[in-house]
Amino acid sequence: MLKMNSIIRSILSESISVKEKISRDPNLIDLVGKISETLIIAFKANQKVLFCGNGGSASDAQHLAAELSGRFMIDRPALFAEALHVNSSALTAIGNDFSFAEVYSRQVQAKGAPGDILVALSTSGNSENILRAATEARKKGMIVVGFTGMNGGKLKSLCDYCLLVPSHNTARIQEAHITLGHIICQIIESTLFPANGS
Repeated sequence: MLKMNSIIRSILSESISVKEKISRDPNLIDLVGKISETLIIAFKANQKVLFCGNGGSASDAQHLAAELSGRFMIDRPALFAEALHVNSSALTAIGNDFSFAEVYSRQVQAKGAPGDILVALSTSGNSENILRAATEARKKGMIVVGFTGMNGGKLKSLCDYCLLVPSHNTARIQEAHITLGHIICQIIESTLFPANGS
């Protein structure tokens, strides 16, 4: 039991340390604000925000899309946010008929429009299907926001804004992605719907 407690404390300390690094980085804080402002401008113009990720990052993408299309902290009008992996028929059809590398780029090609936003989550920044989605989004005149970690990988150069979590641990990066995503959701709600009490 003592060993287990030590593991628990160690993991909690690691998670806290990553978030403290972010809070002390003025460039990262400014970037979170810029991303929030970019999404606010897009939503005001009735643009779409599309999310994509793999594995745990797909879950995070779906989570954040739901906070925007549903609600985060207050009752307010819905915002157009969609996680591209939730359509299992499209995902499996594209994966089967083309390749898994194209499961997101084909959907971006179909659904994206100039001024829309792609939020691409990849802890390594090197997932091929995420890179192709970002590349397609740029071709369509969309804004690309990356949530990544480590050194940003190849995704970094494809992004207009890249939130690079200062960690090489996948779990810690994903935890920070959700924290930062929640901050962005709260800023969006409080800015767009101040009368609703956020």
